[in-house]
This record gives sequence, C-alpha cells and structure tokens, in this order.
Amino acid sequence: MVDVGGPRVACHIDGLLAQREMTLTQLSERVGVSLANLSVLKNNRAKAVRFTTLLALCEVLECQPGDLFSVVR
Repeated sequence: MVDVGGPRVACHIDGLLAQREMTLTQLSERVGVSLANLSVLKNNRAKAVRFTTLLALCEVLECQPGDLFSVVR
C-alpha cells in the first residue's frame, strides 16, 4: 500500500491463515472469493471490502472483523 502519511487499514489474513494452517487457495475455495481478490486484500491494496465477503471470511476463519483488520496510524 502506498504510504500517504495518514492512518490506513491493515489486513491480517496471513497471520490468521498461519494459525489455522490454511493456505490462501484453501481460503479462496471456502469463502468463494477469487485468489486474485484475496491477494489484493492480503497485500493491503484493497480499497473496499463487501460486508458479504467480510462475513464469509469471519465465518471460515472463525474470527471477528477486528481480528482481520486494524487501523495503523
């Protein structure tokens, strides 16, 4: 993500996947989101996330939205 000097939202999919011994490909299959779109999210290049995608990620990863994202100042 380009640093514009202000706060940004950071995605923590990598850590959650490692804790669950799951690959991004497995997550993609279970959530129903393309690998390319998950990669954009994982690499902090996404500009938005649909609530349906967020809900599916939380269900599959058994987590809360705050586990997936944090604000970095």
